[in-house]
Amino acid sequence: MTTREVEHEITVSAPAQAVYRLIAEVRNWPRIFPPTIYVDEVEQDGNTERIRIWATANGEAKNWTSRRVLDPGALRITFRQEVTAPPVAAMGGTWIIEPVSDTESRVRLLHDYRAVDDDPGSLAWIDEAVDRNSRSELAALKGNVEHAHASEDLTFSFEDTVRINGSAKDVYDFVNDAHLWPERLPHVATVHLTEDAPGLQTLEMDTRAKDGSTHTTKSYRVCFPHHRIAYKQVTLPALMDLHTGYWTFTEDTDGVSASSQHTVVLNTQNIARVLGPDATVEDAEDYVRAALSTNSRATLGHAKDHAEGKR
Repeated sequence: MTTREVEHEITVSAPAQAVYRLIAEVRNWPRIFPPTIYVDEVEQDGNTERIRIWATANGEAKNWTSRRVLDPGALRITFRQEVTAPPVAAMGGTWIIEPVSDTESRVRLLHDYRAVDDDPGSLAWIDEAVDRNSRSELAALKGNVEHAHASEDLTFSFEDTVRINGSAKDVYDFVNDAHLWPERLPHVATVHLTEDAPGLQTLEMDTRAKDGSTHTTKSYRVCFPHHRIAYKQVTLPALMDLHTGYWTFTEDTDGVSASSQHTVVLNTQNIARVLGPDATVEDAEDYVRAALSTNSRATLGHAKDHAEGKR
């Protein structure tokens, strides 16, 4: 069996401890690493944890389960995929963070992997995916750490919740069945939804704004019947550098709490073009928050009508 071993590295203008903490906090990965769609923390025992990761590789959405061992003293994190996605037969590696100075560090990302049936074509596919994702991850890590302070001022999260006198399954089904949205939601013009693997969706959608214009978005969605749908937009409106979120459906004896959560990083370069030369970052945040909240509340309202109509 052919085992490939590769290494990528990058120098970051940030202290090694800060870089280590960033990599260790997997919940932030969709905001840090472009290929990552969603990370689910399955279990944790001391410095050992199991995580399930959904990410894109060469334009395809994949998911796998990894076990990680954290070593904060040595600034090392080792990982090994427990459940791989074809054509990968085995995948593991190590993050190594080395101090260069008090304000600079070197990040080394090591991988070792094998292909299913030792197929040369599959191995070449993995070579390309690992190289592309590693370069993307390291470049994003560098940018995120070096601009952490500025990014904090441009990042915000919020959540809308409605109470529904119905079942979580019916509400979940309404959001999950996005291919029906053009006939169910007035603000949705067109939808193209694919689900190549159960629970892993690609959603391309044209949405109408208040002024009658439409904008196109593309998202990857990870669906957990019947309680959560997480997503990451990869084709974004002009005012956003990043948009991730999730729908949650929590059932109790009185009905369902249905929520839509958003995390956004603003694109400041487009504020003047979209909102005018005098617009501020606060104006852009208000505009984006209002637009997303309006659509979320509209979707939740129609989901409420749908679920309550079934009782």
